[in-house]
Amino acid sequence: MAVITISRDFGSEGDNIAEKTAQTLDYHFVDKEFFSMVLSKYGLIEFDREYDALPNFWEKFDKSRDDVVDMLNRVVRAVAQHGNVVILGRSGFEVLKEFADIVHVRLQAPFPVRITRVMSELKLPFEQAEKFVKENDKVHMAFVQENYKMPWDAIHAFDLVVNTGKISPDLATSWLVDAVKALRVIPDPNKPLASSIEVDNILKTTVSDALKCKSIHN
Repeated sequence: MAVITISRDFGSEGDNIAEKTAQTLDYHFVDKEFFSMVLSKYGLIEFDREYDALPNFWEKFDKSRDDVVDMLNRVVRAVAQHGNVVILGRSGFEVLKEFADIVHVRLQAPFPVRITRVMSELKLPFEQAEKFVKENDKVHMAFVQENYKMPWDAIHAFDLVVNTGKISPDLATSWLVDAVKALRVIPDPNKPLASSIEVDNILKTTVSDALKCKSIHN
């Protein structure tokens, strides 16, 4: 059993690398859509709207924000407890930082490279692509810094940092796969495993149903 959390710059090819890594390892892949689906079962129908309204929503120190973040953290931990999963985003590197069998990965690329990629992928002119990347960075930065008091791009929080402006997506995927395979052999004996996370039965069942998997990958 192992878990990979992937934090990425917008335009760093992070989504594709995360999904290819999960496919190569035959792991579950969970992203924004997965978390939204699980959270909606707990009455958080507006999670997508609230998250995308950043930074205004997350800059408010009120109970509604705290409740959403707490529930999101619980789902992240429940997914990790299930095991054999690649978690894309959702501050997994911070929520799961104390566990031994988790590889925390940061995928990044220089700002000009990301703009060029967004221009190509979304067929946008330079000015719109630049604005899109800046706004996306601002959203994710606000979420991490306001809720976890952690710099979004803090290098020390990660086990592996890859510059996809130089490293191809295929090579980055290969590195991630190798890192997980090595982790299976030599876990950190001073940290607990993700399988030790306590999850209430309702949430555990909800996550299993969403993953379409009844196994617990201990």
